[in-house]
Amino acid sequence: MGKIYLKRGREESLRRYHPWVFSGAVDSIERSVEEGDIAQIYSSEELFLGCGHFQNGSIAVRMLSFDDLAMDSSFWLKRLSDAYKLRVDTAVFGAESTVNQIQAGVTNAYRLVHGEGDMLPGLIIDFYNGTAVIQAHSTGMFLSRVHITEALKSLYGTSLNAVYDKSSSTAPFKAGLELEDGYLYRRDGYTQQTEIILEHGNRFMVDWEGGQKTGFFLDQRENRELLKSYSNGRRVLNLFCYTGGFSVYALAGGALSVDSVDSSAKAMELLEKNIKLNIDSSLLNKDLVHTSYCEDAILFLKNIESGKYDLIVVDPPAFAKHRGALKNALRAYQRLNSAAISAVASGGIIFTYSCSQVVDKLSFAESIFSAAAQCGRSVRIIGRLTQPVDHPVNIFHPEGEYLKGLVLYVD
Repeated sequence: MGKIYLKRGREESLRRYHPWVFSGAVDSIERSVEEGDIAQIYSSEELFLGCGHFQNGSIAVRMLSFDDLAMDSSFWLKRLSDAYKLRVDTAVFGAESTVNQIQAGVTNAYRLVHGEGDMLPGLIIDFYNGTAVIQAHSTGMFLSRVHITEALKSLYGTSLNAVYDKSSSTAPFKAGLELEDGYLYRRDGYTQQTEIILEHGNRFMVDWEGGQKTGFFLDQRENRELLKSYSNGRRVLNLFCYTGGFSVYALAGGALSVDSVDSSAKAMELLEKNIKLNIDSSLLNKDLVHTSYCEDAILFLKNIESGKYDLIVVDPPAFAKHRGALKNALRAYQRLNSAAISAVASGGIIFTYSCSQVVDKLSFAESIFSAAAQCGRSVRIIGRLTQPVDHPVNIFHPEGEYLKGLVLYVD
């Protein structure tokens, strides 16, 4: 490994085990260190601090270890095995994926690696009933895909059907790298491009090749189950519905009707398949009232009749990808939630979320406070929501808590 030396006094964050080294903290880099390489990090006094992937950008190093470890195949297998153990110990899934276990609250789809939360910064791996979908958010992780694939094969054995790389749309990459999504591994005879997953007794079709992110939003699993408990007898509006996770749960919870809104025709097509999938599996009543609207969710909300819905889900995409967009994002959250608070029926409930990492919990809550004050209605917080246990937050990296949610009761 090459070496990177920090400026005097800039090693304190690493002594507190924060996994990032910002470019402004770097004093010198050995000429042998190229983007994506694993480099050893030293203080200005030449004390060893750890090692990590070097990247050209504001985050210069993403730390892989604060110990002097060999970065060989055993390292990758140990990290993935530790991540898997956390999911087992927290009962994210069972030893076998059967319908009976799913109905008991188990799933066969989960996030295996959540970046810094699993001490693998720059790496996301979602597991869909035998298929692992990888997204690399750094050059180093992109270049480590073969090691990661071999570790996955060792970890899962014959339970692994495929490893699909979906990194072409994530992170700034080194110029010249071939960024094309594709399979890194397929079991002999395995040709599927979608998978039906089970979650709290519901079924969903996941398209990892053509869907957003890795194909499905696993981070809302427990929040969907909570929404189900509020849905009975209510008229539900699901904004930014994607493939209908909240919609299926609302219908399963006994909603009088569910309207689903998203601007993506492809997502709406998969939503309809998910509704039919659960009806055909006798998980949903065929007489349930569901309507899809392929429209802009914000415009749809502005044009609805006040009081039409008793429960509204506001789950937009990230409004702020970087800190420079924070102010505009908070204004957008305020406007969107003001419209929802104004529209919901008296005694209605709103599930509202932000998945923008740069928007912290307090700032998000303040934007909702401003929205409520603007509407002049009585609004109470009856729930605070976050990401599930398979999206763990490294205590030394609080930035990893990206999903914020509030459950509001509106008089």
